[in-house]
Amino acid sequence: MELRTYLKINPADSVVVCLVEKKKGEVIEVDGQQIVLNQDTPAGHKVLIKDVNEGDNIIKYGYPIGHARQGMKAGDWVNENNLKTNLSGTLEYTYQPVNEELNIPNENRTFKGYVRKNGDVGVRNEIWIVPTVGCVNGIAEKMAAQLAQETGLEGIDSVHAWHHNFGCSQLSGDHENTRKVLRDICLHPNAGAVLVLSLGCENNQPDDFMKMLGDYDKERIRLLVTQKVEGDEVEAGMAILRELYAIARQDKRQDVSVSKLRVGLKCGGSDGFSGITANPLVGEFSDWLVAQGGTSVLTEVPEMFGAETILMNRCRNEKLFQQTVSMINNFKEYFLSHGEPVGENPSPGNKAGGISTLEDKALGCTQKCGKAPVSGVMEYGDRLQNPGLNLLSAPGNDLVAATALASCGCHLVLFTTGRGTPFGTFVPTMKIATNPTLAARKPNWVDFSAGQLVEGRTMQELVPEFIDLVLAVASGKPARNEENGYREISIFKNGVTL
Repeated sequence: MELRTYLKINPADSVVVCLVEKKKGEVIEVDGQQIVLNQDTPAGHKVLIKDVNEGDNIIKYGYPIGHARQGMKAGDWVNENNLKTNLSGTLEYTYQPVNEELNIPNENRTFKGYVRKNGDVGVRNEIWIVPTVGCVNGIAEKMAAQLAQETGLEGIDSVHAWHHNFGCSQLSGDHENTRKVLRDICLHPNAGAVLVLSLGCENNQPDDFMKMLGDYDKERIRLLVTQKVEGDEVEAGMAILRELYAIARQDKRQDVSVSKLRVGLKCGGSDGFSGITANPLVGEFSDWLVAQGGTSVLTEVPEMFGAETILMNRCRNEKLFQQTVSMINNFKEYFLSHGEPVGENPSPGNKAGGISTLEDKALGCTQKCGKAPVSGVMEYGDRLQNPGLNLLSAPGNDLVAATALASCGCHLVLFTTGRGTPFGTFVPTMKIATNPTLAARKPNWVDFSAGQLVEGRTMQELVPEFIDLVLAVASGKPARNEENGYREISIFKNGVTL
């Protein structure tokens, strides 16, 4: 079988994507027309297949990804130097619902999870130390290391202190964002037990914070206020942690319906392959999971700009549509309020990998959520209420967005990447490579290579393999970030610091 070296994604497109590096003078044939390349063109980048005038839209994925900065000829390399975004300010939208049946059978699959007292399910059984303020980070990390050494982690998956810099000297929205995310971490079912560690004088007052947890399991979530401890606060904390460990180590995995699984969808270090390999693969998984009664969550609102109407029209009802409109326009207003344009999102790595405008990025990014209808829309810090596909308000920053996905209740995060990244948030963060080069170069970072799709494998072959891997990770197989010990949190900040 002859492998493709370029791809026209949609019949309406005015570009093709090079799947391998192409040299000036090479000839490609598209729709019966022979086109001579006018420049060397890297893999993942776009070649124009018809002449355009200055201001004409360039079409990819069947949608405009910007307009030509000047007249261009068929065979030209299309990149950020000759393509300009069409995005500007906020817009008005009209609900034009599109209902597409998934037609995916329920396979009644299970994974091995931890069923909690409240009926929630975790995919890990860990002990977490959650500082209410950054002042006690060092104490938390010292205690986590000591407990891991004492116990050898026998009977639990891990011990972690979730280092952050906030909890004090914040106002209004920032303060509430911090409190909500820390609350969500404390209540996350991947934790078998939690020690909430406070200083005592911070704005995030410990007693008020504990009230935010609602009707929580007081046996497994404990509070220590270090300023109230006479003498050694580390030993006081260790006494509590030893009790929590004795409880958590008794937990056992059991078969749980895949309908209980909640998965976050994220991309970072994207490239020109993202929208044709890894993101469509994750989209297939998302649709499969939704069809099983499970839940997936898409975030990175700025990376929806240019593709937002696709998501809006998949909303189940007018209320969800209006919530999505508000989510998009509120994030645009956030950009504009800081004097920043709404269309300058692609990073240097994105551009080097073949993504030229935010629309180009967004139309690839949103493929991670497949074709399922939108069942829920959440503000930053909200917790999941609705099964099915949900949208979550959060920025595109990898650490902030992945933390937000975990905080809303996702058990793990599927993270597609073309350039590669090692990080993980406080839940397993699986890396799906968009191209075979990355997968071969960074096997210690990459959990799965969707680049196999440009090496001759088919989507029909890869989807079952990918489903099996995700369920294996949900059942306890460590993701690469867990094997490497790369785990952290990052909380969204907008306002002043006192």
